[in-house]
Amino acid sequence: MSKLSTLAKARDKVLSRRQIEGMIAENHLIIIVDDKVLKLDAWVKFHPGGDLAIRHMVGKDATDEVNALHSPEARRRMNKFQIGRIEGRWKNFIPPIQYGEFRPYIEQEDERPSTPISSSESSAPPSPIFDTKLDTFGLKRRLSTSTISSAVSSIPPMDIKGRTFVVDARTQEEIELDESKYPSLEVEDQANIVQKYRQLNERIRAAGLYNCNYSAYAIEICRYSLFFGLFLFFLKNSWFCLSAFFLGCFWHQLVFSAHDAGHMGITHDFQTDTVIGMIIADYLGGLSLGWWKRSHNVHHIVTNAPEHDPDIELMPFFALSHRFFGSLFSTYHNRVMAYDAVAKFTVKYQHYMYYPILLFGRFNLYFLSWEHIYLGLGPRHGAGWWHRWFELAGQIFFWIWFGYGVVWLSIPSWWSRVAFVLISHMVTAPLHVQITLSHYAMSTADLGPQESFPQRMLRTTMDVDCPAWLDFFHGGLQFQAIHHLYPRIPRHNLRKTQQFVREFCEDVKIPYAVFTFYDGNKEVISRLGDIAKQARILQECQKACAEQGVFADHHHSH
Repeated sequence: MSKLSTLAKARDKVLSRRQIEGMIAENHLIIIVDDKVLKLDAWVKFHPGGDLAIRHMVGKDATDEVNALHSPEARRRMNKFQIGRIEGRWKNFIPPIQYGEFRPYIEQEDERPSTPISSSESSAPPSPIFDTKLDTFGLKRRLSTSTISSAVSSIPPMDIKGRTFVVDARTQEEIELDESKYPSLEVEDQANIVQKYRQLNERIRAAGLYNCNYSAYAIEICRYSLFFGLFLFFLKNSWFCLSAFFLGCFWHQLVFSAHDAGHMGITHDFQTDTVIGMIIADYLGGLSLGWWKRSHNVHHIVTNAPEHDPDIELMPFFALSHRFFGSLFSTYHNRVMAYDAVAKFTVKYQHYMYYPILLFGRFNLYFLSWEHIYLGLGPRHGAGWWHRWFELAGQIFFWIWFGYGVVWLSIPSWWSRVAFVLISHMVTAPLHVQITLSHYAMSTADLGPQESFPQRMLRTTMDVDCPAWLDFFHGGLQFQAIHHLYPRIPRHNLRKTQQFVREFCEDVKIPYAVFTFYDGNKEVISRLGDIAKQARILQECQKACAEQGVFADHHHSH
């Protein structure tokens, strides 16, 4: 009993901000959830959502992110990692993975207010734009402006490539634009948003919107069966192009249910939903659910952050922000995304290449899926240790039935085979448009660690307005902003949730971005065109700079 009481006492111990900073300085993974201090070093390798999702929360109050993405059982299990608690309102650090800096804690340290705390009491890097370390290209590694936006003006007007002036004036402009449109980042304002967001969650739960609508899945299964049946019927009758079209429709629709399962939105049980998701994604679609979950969890936490969100790291094909011109270091891929000769060419024409490239999006997903399984990037311990092997079996099964059984055995000529593969894969392109639509036209600015989770989600995500009868085509992904606020709400309930979210946005004065599918596409093409134009201007600046040996007076053109 004494051991238990000692443990309870330790968990109830109040830890100071400096003590927590010192622990993080020693590479411990410390997050705050419901005023409890959790040390997740021992848990990180068992976490089914991968280590990066945890690393992006270190030093922060992760209550809303944890509640949004985890079941009540998982949240209860986290309590055994509690090492203390905090008192009062927590002010977020910048996590080490986002280049926050932390000072070691000395036991006898005087904790009076006179002790200087790094910039704005956050773990600010020495400069909000550039790290002092050199990356493999000899360029300074790009950082997000993750502390105080005014600090940007103190950056010297030119770095070793002469690109800083244009790029960072633009970053500053983006931050100021967002700060003018969204609620203030003052502690009281953000705390009010968080409080109302949590109250809204209770109202949504009370309205039964977390309960899965299983009759809607009965209709889904009928639709999947119809598409699969038409694919087989036309294949048997040698109408290969029509057969490929319906196989593409089958895959397109299936992905929506895999997405539901990945968020535990079907049975709400981790293992059951994961198995459903892996059968759909791997065995029927040839894609890895594990890859998707690892990437998608990070996307939900650091949405639209150029250095951290894998969903917008698409160099050399697309640059979603002028910040990619600085050869950013991706914390997700753990490498520099070089703004090289290929990228400089493609980015200038990216608004013309958007649709043609998305037609081939599925082939890239195969590569990412195989890489994930081959390198064993998913969980190797704990509840998900066996997923890698189940997925490997799924990949073998898929390529036997699709690659060998359908493409090789059932189609006689090479021309027909190539046409079949291309058509079936291109039919899924609307899905890639849909996924990119919700984020590509939205802000990529970083307003710093004090911005609340709900405000950041609504600032970086938009919804697509469509008539209810078209919901099956969009598969719930048209309610992406609502989904980012509450990822575990089953998709068939998202339309009913919309009114609740609209009222919340009006109440807290956060703009709720909603476009029609057509207007959303226009916004995305316009954003891509705008970045392409900036890329051309930057090239002219660099050319003039190289010719004249000085930084030519082009900086007003941004």
